[in-house]
Amino acid sequence: MLAKRSLLFALLVAFTFSATSAMAFGFGNKFEKEVETEQQAVKLTREVVRGGYGVVTTAELKTWIDEGKEMVIVDTMPFESSYKKAHVPGAAQFLFPIPDMNEWNSAETAGKSMEEYVQLLGPDKDKTIVVYCGFVKCTRSHNGAVWAKKLGYKNVYRYPGGIFAWQGAKNPIEKAE
Repeated sequence: MLAKRSLLFALLVAFTFSATSAMAFGFGNKFEKEVETEQQAVKLTREVVRGGYGVVTTAELKTWIDEGKEMVIVDTMPFESSYKKAHVPGAAQFLFPIPDMNEWNSAETAGKSMEEYVQLLGPDKDKTIVVYCGFVKCTRSHNGAVWAKKLGYKNVYRYPGGIFAWQGAKNPIEKAE
């Protein structure tokens, strides 16, 4: 009986130690998380290649803003639920849908036309255009960047981290009224 209790106790201690170690060292779900990270990285890469635009990191965009780089920053999130609450300083709002928008669809852009997007981006087709949405999984920015390229703009960048990464880096935000 004592041997059974000792064995049971030893198994309980071993299980507790292995579970605690896994949590302490982050082994619990790291492999599954890596699969998700890989899926997002490949999805983003394929969108960038398909769209023909560049990408910019949070740190790079912050540097561009701090240096006063001439650019148009476009927030593609809905006005009321996102842009109004927080956006990258100097960003203008222009809604794009999440699914690929292969043909211009004003119903998906809050009633705005292609001409209004061109007006927002401006006449200088060499100007830097940065398009973002909420976070890496969000594809609104992909649509905004693709349409900027389709309209002839040459220096188009997608900021995939979006407003979540911007705030995560503790950068200043603006709010709309």
